[in-house]
Amino acid sequence: MSVDHAPPDISPVSSLPPSAVPPRKDPELVPLAAAAGRRSRVPRWVRRTSGPLLLLALWQVLSGTGALPADILAAPGTIARVAVDLVADGSLPAAMAVSLQRVAVGLLLGLVVGVGLALVSGLFRVGEDLVDAGVQMLRTVPFVGLIPLFIIWFGIGEAPKVAIITMGVMFPLYLNVYAGIRGVDAQLIEAGESLGLSRWGLVRHVVLPGALPGAMTGLRYSLGIAWLALVFAEQVNADAGIGYLMVQARDFLRTDVIVVCLIVYAFLGLLADLAVRTLERLLLQWRPTFTGQ
Repeated sequence: MSVDHAPPDISPVSSLPPSAVPPRKDPELVPLAAAAGRRSRVPRWVRRTSGPLLLLALWQVLSGTGALPADILAAPGTIARVAVDLVADGSLPAAMAVSLQRVAVGLLLGLVVGVGLALVSGLFRVGEDLVDAGVQMLRTVPFVGLIPLFIIWFGIGEAPKVAIITMGVMFPLYLNVYAGIRGVDAQLIEAGESLGLSRWGLVRHVVLPGALPGAMTGLRYSLGIAWLALVFAEQVNADAGIGYLMVQARDFLRTDVIVVCLIVYAFLGLLADLAVRTLERLLLQWRPTFTGQ
């Protein structure tokens, strides 16, 4: 009986010792690394601004060729000249100051009310039973629909405008802070108790730091709602502010002034979000996060 033996491997690689065998390169990893190197050569700010600049150039071309009439939407050059004129005569800075004051007061009141209710509802079961159901019911009511009621209650002055912003701000803060408190890991609570922390010590050193990421997310979301609420608030019986300029421009069919006001709204909202993101990076340095690839 004959036994078949497999032929010996006489390839050049197999005859070398393991230490002398060169490492094999994965053919799929090399193109990815090369692509990553190519992407890194383009600054990120160039990539982020290329889209808006292309859109602006297309807008100017359509306006210059007449495809986009001026009575529908003014050209970017016209809007820039109008913005300079509004800044020069002082009407735009004065309107921005009034609108910023309204947002600041409404945001402060919404922050106090929303975070306060979230702490009561999140830290205490009795508070949850008393507070959460009512807040959830009010949250489903569109705050814009409360404008007539606020006018009846507070008149046509600054109070209804600030109340609208406060209502829009408090609910995102409440939901995110409450979810952050209730989302703290129970094992961290047990570890704090084993270390002898009191109830206030647990709240201060474990619960509140654990809820801080959710609170910052709620603050960013609330700022966006604050500017949205300001737009509605300044459309009702306003005699100053960015919304007042928009109402006047609407009556005179000035699309250039309307676009300037919208750009100011967007710019102020972007600055507010940048400020919150900076504060978030300072307060949450202990939390490693994924920043994208």
